[in-house]
Amino acid sequence: MSPDASRTRLHRSVYGRVRASIIDGRLRPGERVPSARALAAELGVSRGTVDLAYAVLAGEGYLVSRGAGGTFVCPTIRAEGGVPAQARPALGQACQPPPATARLPFWVGLPAIDLFPRKIWSRLLAREGRGLSPEDFRYPSHSGDLRLKQALVSYLAVARGIACSTDQIIITGGYQGAIGLICRLLLTPGDKVWTEDPGYHWTHATLHTVGAEAVPVTVDEHGLDVACGQRRAADAALCILTPANQFPLGVALSLSRRRALLDWATANGRWIVEDDYDSEFYYEGRLLPALKALDTADRVFYVGTFSKTLFPGLRLGYLVTPKDQAERFSEAHWSLDGGRPGFEQIIVADFITEGYFARHLKKMRSIYAARRTATVAALSAEFGAMMRFDLSPGGLHVIGRVSETTDDVRLAGRAIAAGYRPIALSTLSRGKSGDKGLLIGFTNVPQAQAPVLVRQFREVLGL
Repeated sequence: MSPDASRTRLHRSVYGRVRASIIDGRLRPGERVPSARALAAELGVSRGTVDLAYAVLAGEGYLVSRGAGGTFVCPTIRAEGGVPAQARPALGQACQPPPATARLPFWVGLPAIDLFPRKIWSRLLAREGRGLSPEDFRYPSHSGDLRLKQALVSYLAVARGIACSTDQIIITGGYQGAIGLICRLLLTPGDKVWTEDPGYHWTHATLHTVGAEAVPVTVDEHGLDVACGQRRAADAALCILTPANQFPLGVALSLSRRRALLDWATANGRWIVEDDYDSEFYYEGRLLPALKALDTADRVFYVGTFSKTLFPGLRLGYLVTPKDQAERFSEAHWSLDGGRPGFEQIIVADFITEGYFARHLKKMRSIYAARRTATVAALSAEFGAMMRFDLSPGGLHVIGRVSETTDDVRLAGRAIAAGYRPIALSTLSRGKSGDKGLLIGFTNVPQAQAPVLVRQFREVLGL
């Protein structure tokens, strides 16, 4: 069994043991659970394994963290048929690989599967397959195929204003591959890291695996509040954020805050991770250049992915490192990850350099804008005053906000049980006053089918 598979098995075992104890009443609502360090010692596993299990349990509503005060069973859990009502699977199940029967409409973050240019992709596959030579069967370059990296240098310069060299680019296994590498190399146990609140759930789980402390920083209409971060942890080693289209709220980091964040990192020798996960899909106004494009001190790690622009099954992303970190990260990536398969990288390189990528993005921006308009119109007509819908200038989902008294976790749980993949907004906040609502994807909702699909969705939610 590989080390990664072993770690996954162990954290699931710890997760299952603690969850079962809560459900059957051995751990009661409000009761303090053993510290991660103590439980790790008792079970003979690493503290990171327990931290990850606790992070997933907290995301699902079973546990609540009170910082130095400890971790407790959620005091408001109510047993219903053996399953706590507050622990509906809105976050945990939404993060797990969905079953083959999962419904495409309203799936958050999934591109339009029906519109991917499969014929072009198949033609490129066949052409490259016929042209394989014995040399192509050797180990691939540990930092990524040179042709793909060259294509990315050109693309990033034009699309995001980033000037970089191929030496700075590492092809990774998506966002998780990039953020895992960064955390392993830059952080030590006890380091503090600014994270957006609300923000991307799996970032916290990754931080837990290296023993780092996630410090939630408020996000408002101007993006991450840098002053808030300095008040809460001025000595943080790292900041991880989504400045172009904040996940999940869809706001852009203002220019003044971009400068303030870069000044903080430069003055204190800190690092910034820019997760640019879906900036290609912007429908209104003008998209600001990447944060890294403003980074004259070279303090920003830029992370991109093909999961939204092409398809998630590729498991390909890329990391642009600061110049003085390029060699270190490239060598570490080989020893920790072993590199990504080379054949798929060649196909992506061809797809970009032969112009298919740019045409595909242009087409999808137009289609997504139309699908978003149709979906929101249907949602507004169907739900009326029960939900208020937020529209951001870009992104692949909308937020349907509900009243403070509505249990958005329960709503998401009902949808997930029926095969849909929305996410409860409240589960993405580390604070106790998180807003309530549902993240609803629109990319796989054809315009003509929107009214019918939305009606079925409302019936599943029971509203």
